[in-house]
Amino acid sequence: MHLWTSCANNCNGELVKNILDLWEIVKEVWHSGYAGVDFGSLIMALAILAFALLIRGIFTKFVINRFIRIAQKSESKVDDQLILALKGPIRFIPVVIGVYFALEIPGFGAESNIAAASGKIIRSLIVFNLFWGLYCAISPLTFLLGKLEELFSTEMVNFLVKIMKGLIVCLGAATVLQLWGIEVGPIIAGLGIVGVAVALGAQDLFKNLISGFLILAEKRFKAGDWVLVDGIVEGTVEKIGFRSTMIRRFDKAATIVPNAVFSDKAVTNFSEMSYRRIYWKIGVEYSTTVAQLQVITEKIREYLIGNADFAQPDEATTFVVTDSFNSSSIDIMIYCFTRTTVWGEWLNIKQDFAYAIKGIVEQAGTGFAFPSISVYRGKGADEPEPFMPPSEFKEGNGAVQVVEKSGNEGH
Repeated sequence: MHLWTSCANNCNGELVKNILDLWEIVKEVWHSGYAGVDFGSLIMALAILAFALLIRGIFTKFVINRFIRIAQKSESKVDDQLILALKGPIRFIPVVIGVYFALEIPGFGAESNIAAASGKIIRSLIVFNLFWGLYCAISPLTFLLGKLEELFSTEMVNFLVKIMKGLIVCLGAATVLQLWGIEVGPIIAGLGIVGVAVALGAQDLFKNLISGFLILAEKRFKAGDWVLVDGIVEGTVEKIGFRSTMIRRFDKAATIVPNAVFSDKAVTNFSEMSYRRIYWKIGVEYSTTVAQLQVITEKIREYLIGNADFAQPDEATTFVVTDSFNSSSIDIMIYCFTRTTVWGEWLNIKQDFAYAIKGIVEQAGTGFAFPSISVYRGKGADEPEPFMPPSEFKEGNGAVQVVEKSGNEGH
C-alpha cells in the first residue's frame, strides 16, 4: 500500500511538471510571436485594422456621401466629378491611420524586425495615398486643358492626360523607392540602355508611334470621320491609337491600319467636305429639238436655284449645260453640290432630284436615249439586181442540181 501511494505521488509530480513545462513553452511562443512581435500585439494590431476598416465604411456612408450630395446641388459638374474621383483615396485615409496606430503598439518594440520598417511603411502609405489622389484628380480637371483642343485634337489632349498620369505614377514610385533607400538614378540609367537596345530592334514600332503622334497633332482625321486610304481601306475611323488606327469598313468589318501607312499613302477625308457633289450626264434622244434642250436645261437650273438642299452658284460651282453629242444621245451635264454631306440625306436629295429631272424631260416632249443602232435599207435604183442562176443549174428536190451536157446533144 505504501509502495502504491509513493508511485502515485511520483506520477502526479511528473504530470504537473510536464504541464508546467508545456505552459512555459506556450508563453515563450506567445511572447516570441512572429518577427519579434508577440501574438498579443499582433492580435491587437489586427483588431485596430479591423476597427479602421469599420470606420472607413462609416466614413464613406455619412461623410463622403454627404459631400457628394452637396456637390450635386451646385451648377458646376467639376466638383461632382472631383469628389467621385477622389472617393478611393479619401476612403483609404482611415486605413493609413489604422496602420499607424497598429504599428505604435508597445509590442512592436525596437527589438522587433517590423519596428525597423514601421516608419518607412507609414511614409510609403502616405506617399501612395497622396499620388493616388493626384492621379485620380487629373481626369476631372482636364477642363483646364480645354483650350488646347483649339490647337490639338481631343485625342491629343487625351494623350497629354495619359502622359501626366504616367509622370505621376513614375514620381510616386521613385519617391517610395527613395524612402526605402533604393537609388533611382542607376535604375533610370539601366532603363535607358535597355531602351536604346529595344529602339534598334523595334524601328517599325517607333515609326508607327511617331506617325500616330503626328496624326493627332495635325488633326488629319478624328474618330467618326469617313476616310479613304489609297489602296488600303475605306470606312469610318473608330479608334486612333499611337501604334495603329482602327477603321470600320462599310460592311462592318474592322481593319487595323499601322499609323506608318498614313505617312506613305494619300488619305482622303470625306467628312471634311463642305458640300457633297452630284455629277450627272443625262442623255436625251437625237430627235430632241434645240427648243426642247433649252427648256430642259432651264427647268433643271430653276429647280436648283433657290432650293435649300443645294449650294447656290455663289457658294459652289453649278452647271446645267448641253455638253456633248454622244454616239446615241445628246448629253446634258449637271454639276452641282448639296449642302448636306451625310450620305443618307444626300441619297434622298439625289433621288428627289432624279424624279424632278425625269418629269422635266417628259414634259418637254422628248425622252431619254439609250444605246441603239439604226439600219437603213435602200430602195429603187439603189436596190441590187436579183441573182439568176445560169441555165446549167436548176432546182430540184430542194437543192440545186448540176445538169451534164452530152457531146452529141443537138445532133
